[in-house]
Amino acid sequence: MALTPIGLCSRALIKIGAASITGFTDGTAEAEVADALYGSTRDALLSANAWSFATVQATLARLAEAPLGDHGFAHALPVDFLRALSAGTPGRGRGIGYRIVGTTLQSDSDQVTLTYVSRPAEAAFPPFFDQALIARLAAEFCLPLTENTSRAEALARLAEAEFRRARLIDVQQDSQPGFEDFTLVEARGR
Repeated sequence: MALTPIGLCSRALIKIGAASITGFTDGTAEAEVADALYGSTRDALLSANAWSFATVQATLARLAEAPLGDHGFAHALPVDFLRALSAGTPGRGRGIGYRIVGTTLQSDSDQVTLTYVSRPAEAAFPPFFDQALIARLAAEFCLPLTENTSRAEALARLAEAEFRRARLIDVQQDSQPGFEDFTLVEARGR
């Protein structure tokens, strides 16, 4: 079952023994803390790894004005952009040098295909990421709501373990590259 931002926050609040919320504007301390911390915590966790469900490619729109610095062209970054993974020319997802400056990607190529980590809707989060996000939210919510530092530290360790587990599950969804050129194997066949 896909969770909403409120559902994710409510589960994190329950983990720390606080009351769940029905909205970010409930008027409770829990709702205020969840509203203040949810977006940045979600984006930080999404940015921390090249998640398969959040990795997308897009052809960037070239801006009319050239950059002032080292590159010849500037391109607008997508609105859901969180972190660049690679850039290439159309038909290739990598291979060109670039620099992210503010909300632009600067390169010497007039056409750019960007592979990046996006901010997908919560409904697209797989269960393993939900669990990592809930654990991270619980760690973030704990100190402002309970003022218990030892509990907050324990929840931070749990969140780190959930993050590692989620990364392991995510990486197993990709085919692993094999050896294409290995001189010892070639020498053995002679």
